[in-house]
Amino acid sequence: MTPLRHSDDRATTPSQAWPLVVLSMESWTEVQRRVRIMTELLVELDEGVDVLYVAPALDVPFEIRQRHFSALRAKRHRRIHPRIHVLRPRKWWPRRLGNVADRSLARQVERQIRRLGFRHPVIWINDASYADYALASGRPTLYDITDDWLQMPGDDRPRLRLKDQDERLVAEASEVVVCSPDLARTRGGKRPVVLLSNGVDVDRFQGDHARPADLPAGAVATYVGSLHDARFDVDLVVDLAMSDPELAVVLVGPNHLEPESTAKLTRHDNIHVLGARPYASVPAYMQHSDLIVVPHPVNAFTESLDPIKAYECLASGRPTVATPVAGFRDLGAPVVVADRDDFVARVHATLADGRRPERKDDPTAPGPTSPIPTWRDRTLQLAAIFERLRRGRQSAGSAP
Repeated sequence: MTPLRHSDDRATTPSQAWPLVVLSMESWTEVQRRVRIMTELLVELDEGVDVLYVAPALDVPFEIRQRHFSALRAKRHRRIHPRIHVLRPRKWWPRRLGNVADRSLARQVERQIRRLGFRHPVIWINDASYADYALASGRPTLYDITDDWLQMPGDDRPRLRLKDQDERLVAEASEVVVCSPDLARTRGGKRPVVLLSNGVDVDRFQGDHARPADLPAGAVATYVGSLHDARFDVDLVVDLAMSDPELAVVLVGPNHLEPESTAKLTRHDNIHVLGARPYASVPAYMQHSDLIVVPHPVNAFTESLDPIKAYECLASGRPTVATPVAGFRDLGAPVVVADRDDFVARVHATLADGRRPERKDDPTAPGPTSPIPTWRDRTLQLAAIFERLRRGRQSAGSAP
């Protein structure tokens, strides 16, 4: 077996093959985030692990209403690597019917576990809607909290339900991991939690990439990340676009905005809503932009985040102007932090400065003052937690 090498350079070798069930809020697509990235790295680093990755369920009634019949024909189960199986369960019932939908999803997951022959798996849960299933299983369970969805605006009924699931997982899971200091504060009051922040593939973001064909010519300010009304300041982006019609404002990432918010953006010719792009192509959009913009509102939800794009900005070395949100406030060069009222002016001042630093070629360009955390380092920390869970299970006797 290939040894796992931890950040202190001590190697550990997995003692035996072991199964891992990942209950994720992230789809298995070309858009990659924390759980997806670290799942693949864990498999690369530990030849003993076999993974069942449970992606968000396909909402059958919704797809029928939208007449998306091709989605209903998609395979539920795919083997995308010799040791990674991806399951996309079917959600047949609305959650307003109580726990019927959750029980159905749990049965689908359990059936797939049996089909794969997984014995005594470890559970890595990011989707709290599986709380009842994970905790009732008696299996070692790691609860990984990446966003504080309790702070999102919306219907109170789903929020109360999520609050109950989150509280149960925090209280009863074998281990709790959080990605940000704010989540450590809000979830660590009653039990120890592990702060495991995000990272970046430094080599990928510092390598040379061709200019994307859909990146506009001329001066370009680019935002990379999900577009969501709770974490993306649409009006601020419109103000930036109106301040200079010659400046192309490019938005790269999945668009979850309300239709009226999207309409506000697309009525301006110099705002380019490109949508999601494969993870492998993101560095090219950043490298070939004049600067990166991070127009996040400062609120309870964004305070809970550890933005992956903060590490990507550091790794790419591109000039960046961000509102004073968690993850960006204390980074230093090449990140400039500006209050909302000063944001547009600071963008133009940064553009006027004219520097396009490439740290690998320009030793005088500003760069981060401390090492940039990598996904590999974070995954090794995660692997150590899983090893601790497995040792605890073995010493206590196998769970059902």
